[in-house]
Amino acid sequence: PDKVKALVNLSVPFLRSHPEIKPVGFWRSYYGSDHYISRFQEYGEIEGEFAEIGVERVLKEYLSDFPVLLPKGKLFKRPLDEENTLPFWLSEEEANYYVTKFQKTGFTGPLNFYRNLNRNWELLKPWVGSKIKTPAKFIMGDKDLVYGVPGMKDYIHNGGFQEDVPSLQQVVVMEGVGHFINMEKPDEISQYIYDFFTQFH
Repeated sequence: PDKVKALVNLSVPFLRSHPEIKPVGFWRSYYGSDHYISRFQEYGEIEGEFAEIGVERVLKEYLSDFPVLLPKGKLFKRPLDEENTLPFWLSEEEANYYVTKFQKTGFTGPLNFYRNLNRNWELLKPWVGSKIKTPAKFIMGDKDLVYGVPGMKDYIHNGGFQEDVPSLQQVVVMEGVGHFINMEKPDEISQYIYDFFTQFH
């Protein structure tokens, strides 16, 4: 709070860190080895599978229907010869812009975020149990896969989230909205953020 006046989080709430169980092991025990976090751990493995499918198909699958499970040999729900229809909030032009960028960089950079989860957990262990005391607002969509994680709705709405973030001032759950909330409802999200931050000028 001495450095940040106010905070708005989208899609993923503050999540308690377990003092003993590393996050990758937790997700693997809960969802199995096909869970995307588990599948992203081995350097080069998922990159190779993505390369076989092609950047365009991989990116459009992630943006249109985020796959939580990535079985080897059948990464996505749709057969690869079936056309992928983009969601209403994403134009072909914008999707293709992202494709050209990832064709240059590959996926290793963002995948490394997941490969570093256990290391981040180790570095943050001294702060396990700390509260987020900065005034905060949280916004997510009711169609977001995160909202459907077992126990998540109970945590968000029945006191756990407020206990961990005592200065949480509002939770907004937007109807019919998924994970890419800032792209699906950009005007509404911008207004929510603006209205919240103007309280702290």
